[in-house]
Order: sequence, then structure tokens, then C-alpha cells
Amino acid sequence: MEYKKQKIKVIFFQRKQRELGNFSVEIYFEQVRNNLSNDFLPILRIVPFESNGLIRRILNMFYCFFLQGDINHITGDIHYVTLLLKKKKTILTILDCGILHSTSGYKRSIIKLFWFTLPSLKSEVITCISNSTKMDVINQIKHNLKKIEVVYVSISQNFIKNIKPFNKEYPQILQIGTAENKNLKRLIPALKDIKCKLVIVGKIDQNINSLIRENKIDCYNISMKLSEEELLELYYNSDIVTLVSTIEGFGMPIIEANTIGRVVIAGSNSSMIEISNNSACLVDSYNINEIRNGLLKVIDDDNFRLNLINNGFLNAKQFSIEKIAEQYEKIYKLLLN
Repeated sequence: MEYKKQKIKVIFFQRKQRELGNFSVEIYFEQVRNNLSNDFLPILRIVPFESNGLIRRILNMFYCFFLQGDINHITGDIHYVTLLLKKKKTILTILDCGILHSTSGYKRSIIKLFWFTLPSLKSEVITCISNSTKMDVINQIKHNLKKIEVVYVSISQNFIKNIKPFNKEYPQILQIGTAENKNLKRLIPALKDIKCKLVIVGKIDQNINSLIRENKIDCYNISMKLSEEELLELYYNSDIVTLVSTIEGFGMPIIEANTIGRVVIAGSNSSMIEISNNSACLVDSYNINEIRNGLLKVIDDDNFRLNLINNGFLNAKQFSIEKIAEQYEKIYKLLLN
């Protein structure tokens, strides 16, 4: 009788998607699942409730408890569900510690305890999406972390090279994301008197709307949920991609722009230096004049811009999904042993 090897059941526990957003993390882990070898049986489990309020989060925890596999992989921002899982079977992926930098007092203490400290104690392995995030996690969580690995993020395989002439007279600038760390309050004033069109993806508040009007920016805001095809179209139509964030756990728009062939302006902090690898114009995110000078340089200096774009094509190659899936396979097998 022929023996059939039993596959390793890996359960990917994922947050319930909110109404708005582009959910690049979900796309990323879908690709990881699709590229695992036949030794593994990947199963996606989406928690039934959005991560709001105590009762919903407790129900999410019990949902995960009853659906554990040979390996439990927690992705996204539902770290707290690790609390009821078997430690020796659990991997936690931490995307960033941004929320700890943007909150304070009692709220920060609660978030740190239930999203970082306790989940790290209840996970056999932690993966971070950049060395910058890894160091931030180590600095934030003071106890000894047994195992922490860096596994980069890949972008969707639908992002492909797409060359277009650069519009020097009226470039289209693409800004993905509107959270506080995305730094629109400095990006927008930096664009004053620069002839361009700014496309912002994400919901903007009254303060940002006021800044747009005050600085007389030609701006188009997309606040609805976009499909991947619609997002790709925005990249294809853009001339410049901006990510002058004050903090990033990874910086996926950098790699997406690198792959397509668009010039990038990014902040010279956190993971963006590591991820861009000489493929972006790096500027001080806290200095409006430096952001402005960076924008003018990539618009006016053809050789500088072309060099960044060519470096971007090379940089994007190190983030292939095949390499990343292979890294996760090694971690899963190590955990089983």
C-alpha cells in the first residue's frame, strides 16, 4: 500500500477587512499561500469581526482558538488572537510599531500590552517585514525575544514594467495613504507653486482639505475602496510616487513604483532607506523645503531621475514572492521540529 505523506496544515489568520482601504497585506499573504510547496496545505481564516471593541476582539480570539492547525500564522493587526493559541505552533508577523509612536498614556499602554508584549510572549517565532521594524520591536518590547526573523514583503505579481514619457511640464504625483504618518501636512505645502497634479488615495480630513486650498494644489482625491486593477491604473498614469512618511514598517509603494518604472521620493528614515536601496530620492520628512527640493530635482534633472528608475528595476528583483515563500517554508519547518 502506497504511503501518502500528510501535508502540513498552515492556518493564516487574517483581520476582517474594513469598508475602505487597499489591503496590500492581504494581497501579499495570498501570494505567499499560492507559492508554498506541496508539503503545505495553506488555509485562510478571516476573523468574523472587525477589530473594534472588547467583545468583538474576544470573539475573534475564540474563533482562532477553535480553528488551529499544525502552524498558526497571525498576519496583519490582530496580534491579540495569539493569546488563546498554542505557543509552539504560532508565528506572529509584525508589520510595524507605528501605533506605539502615535499614541500615549493609558491607550498606548493597553495597545503595547495586548498587541505587542503579550502576543510576542505567546508566539514561538516573530517575523518582521524589515530590519527597521525588527529593531523597533526589540526596542519597544524589553523582554528577551526568543526568535525574530526578517522576511521582506513582495508586491502583487500583476505589477509589471510599464514605461511612459515623463511629463516635466505637469507631472502627476501619486500619494498612497492618508494616515498621520503619511505626512500630507508637509507634502502639500512642499508642492506650492510646483505645476503638477496630486492624486491622493485615501480619506482626507478637513485640515488636509484646507491645506490643499491654501496652497492652491491641483488635487484629485480618491476616498473609495479600489480594486487592484484600479490601483495599477493610477500607478501607470503617474509620473512621481511620494512616500515622505515620518515612519514606515516597510514602504510597499516604493517597490511597486520601482517595478513599474516610476521615480520615487521617500523619507530618509525608518525602513525606507533600507527598502529603497538607492532607488528613491530620499528627503528629510520633517523639512518642507527639503521635500520641495527633492520634488524639483526629480522633475528637472533627467539623468538623476533616470538613474533612480534604473536602480528601481534592480531593487525590485530582491522582493520576489518565490524567495519570500521559501523563507516562510523554512520557518514553518523549523517550528515543527
